[in-house]
Amino acid sequence: MGEFFYLNGIETNQEEFMVIESSSHRQAKLDETPLNEAILVPVGGGKDSVVSLELLKRHGAAFTPFIVNPRTASQKCVETAGFDLDQTAIVERSLDPLLLELNTKGFLNGHTPFSALLAFISAFVAIGSGHKYIALSNESSANEATVAGTQINHQYSKSLEFEDDFRTYSKASMHSDLTYFSLLRPINELQIAGLFSKQKQYFKHFKSCNVGSKSDSWCCNCPKCLFTWIMLSPYLKQEELTNIFGENLMEKESLRPFLDQLTGNAETKPFECVGTIEEVNAALSYLINEHEINSLPALLQGIKPVYKTEDVYYGILKLTQKYESQHHVPDFLMQTLKKALHA
Repeated sequence: MGEFFYLNGIETNQEEFMVIESSSHRQAKLDETPLNEAILVPVGGGKDSVVSLELLKRHGAAFTPFIVNPRTASQKCVETAGFDLDQTAIVERSLDPLLLELNTKGFLNGHTPFSALLAFISAFVAIGSGHKYIALSNESSANEATVAGTQINHQYSKSLEFEDDFRTYSKASMHSDLTYFSLLRPINELQIAGLFSKQKQYFKHFKSCNVGSKSDSWCCNCPKCLFTWIMLSPYLKQEELTNIFGENLMEKESLRPFLDQLTGNAETKPFECVGTIEEVNAALSYLINEHEINSLPALLQGIKPVYKTEDVYYGILKLTQKYESQHHVPDFLMQTLKKALHA
């Protein structure tokens, strides 16, 4: 609830905010339901889940794509991976009309922790269909706070802390064999972008923009679009990026406030699913170094690179050769992940 409290100016503490009591002694644990070695893979239609799909294909693992409320991008990514919708687990989710009614009356609204909802929905589907593993596509970058110096994180339900808690809860209260983990947890957004950049067959299908999700488009006016462009920029030519997004985001001066947030030059990072400030600055330093100083696109003009010319490649290499030791990736998949990065 950190983001909700922060944006609405609410001061409280965990003990006083809410107390949940249950008078029931019924248990919902389903250990008698057998689970096989198959993997359930949530697919949202962005670059991260595409990387997970391709890694699992490379490993040869038995897995099933899983989509909540299919949209064009998620369907096309699943199909490009070699699955049709008959081979995909699909759940339809809808909002209670009362929620929308309360919004119109002025009740406080907040960000829906979709990844937390996804965790519970995927657990229900996995146990019901006999899948032992649930492989998310959350990266180490999701652990960084949105508001510096606090625990307020827009991506809390994508963080390792949430993953730890959900694993403990699901094994104790759902099924002791159920194994919830993020395949991409040991790596960061720059590494994921590098892996994705090799999968050109997905370029015309993937979408990492929430604003344009309903129309299957990049809005090109939000922090998520800008961030995705920046992460891919060390790996793809500007012409390729323009073909993906439909316009050159580096020429859009209107995006400067978002750039300030992404680079740490504003009070907070965007309340969006974006990577770390260090990753953004490393990619931008590299991008600026690739241009002649007198030919910098509008958005890069006036930016002082964090890394000096002689350190630009070090900044990228430091991040792209890094593994986070805290993760829950099963050993049989970790080797596949490392091989893909080394390649």
